[in-house]
Amino acid sequence: MSVFKVNVTACNPKREEFMTPPLEALVDTGSELTWLPADALSKIGISPRRKRMFHTATKQAIERDVGYAILRAEGYETNDEVVFAQPGDMTLLGVRTLEGFGVMVDNIAHRFVATTTLAAGSNPK
Repeated sequence: MSVFKVNVTACNPKREEFMTPPLEALVDTGSELTWLPADALSKIGISPRRKRMFHTATKQAIERDVGYAILRAEGYETNDEVVFAQPGDMTLLGVRTLEGFGVMVDNIAHRFVATTTLAAGSNPK
């Protein structure tokens, strides 16, 4: 396992011209969702849609707002849920975003590698 960071930008899905500056995020395949600073998301007009409960590595239960954003990093793009990270929270790029990008993580070269998406129920001819 390795640790590396990438620059990620978030865009407002309703007004794509509103986007954050590049935000340095830790690539974390142990985190389901992407966590970005709440103030950066709010500045571009992304609003919380609901609250979710999370458990930290120390088993502490915390509640955070979650909204929707278009996320871009390393030439990849996807639409995903994002957590409104509070001061003291880490900025993370989670596994659902990585799956949306259609990439795997190369832990040795510290980069993304494009993958083929599996199709369920294809009808061979």
